[in-house]
Amino acid sequence: MSDPGKQAAALAALEAVEDGMALGLGTGSTAALFVDALGARVKAGLRVTGVPTSAATAAQAEALGIPLTSLEEAGRLDLTVDGADEIGPGLALIKGGGGALLREKIVAASSARMLVIADSSKQVAALGAFALPVEIVRFGWRSTADRVDAALAGLGFSAPSVVLRMRHGAPFLTDEGHLILDCALGTIPDPAALDIALNAVTGVVETGIFAGIAGAAILGAPDGSVTRLGAA
Repeated sequence: MSDPGKQAAALAALEAVEDGMALGLGTGSTAALFVDALGARVKAGLRVTGVPTSAATAAQAEALGIPLTSLEEAGRLDLTVDGADEIGPGLALIKGGGGALLREKIVAASSARMLVIADSSKQVAALGAFALPVEIVRFGWRSTADRVDAALAGLGFSAPSVVLRMRHGAPFLTDEGHLILDCALGTIPDPAALDIALNAVTGVVETGIFAGIAGAAILGAPDGSVTRLGAA
């Protein structure tokens, strides 16, 4: 059975969807619940077009009959609905637990609004308990990992742990063919500054910090109630 908090947040997000919208469709367990609910609305007559942030979301949406297009064809999107691994002050996020952080950030940045949906446990006083995903190119990845580690140490993170993400005994590959470093940092005092610093490291493609991108969030509680943050 679905987590009631995630389910409540996903269903509440449907209230932000209007007929004729071009939507960014997120990746992850909570986003998948939203796509399921959206598919039911489309079957009932809602007209929308979706731009998926991963191959997994694309396959799910297609199976549900949700019309899809590319970001190039859609242009500016009306709304992106996506989950998060952590939601901190000012709606700063850590994303990328599902490995789709690059596409998720591109789609969110191409949208008029980003609405985050999550269960209430994802709201934190400060980001960092969840290991920060950093997407890197495959070529020379060990050197890139060393530079990321050095950059983190230079920013004052004591003994950061930088680990290559693995799956089924092999390096995890994103839909774009990149690798992911999971960086255990503890507390992140300035997410925006960390995002800028890591993106300046040669070999880094993108980080899982979403700062100044999300405009609103809906958090679902275990009892099925929801809390809205920002202009949700």
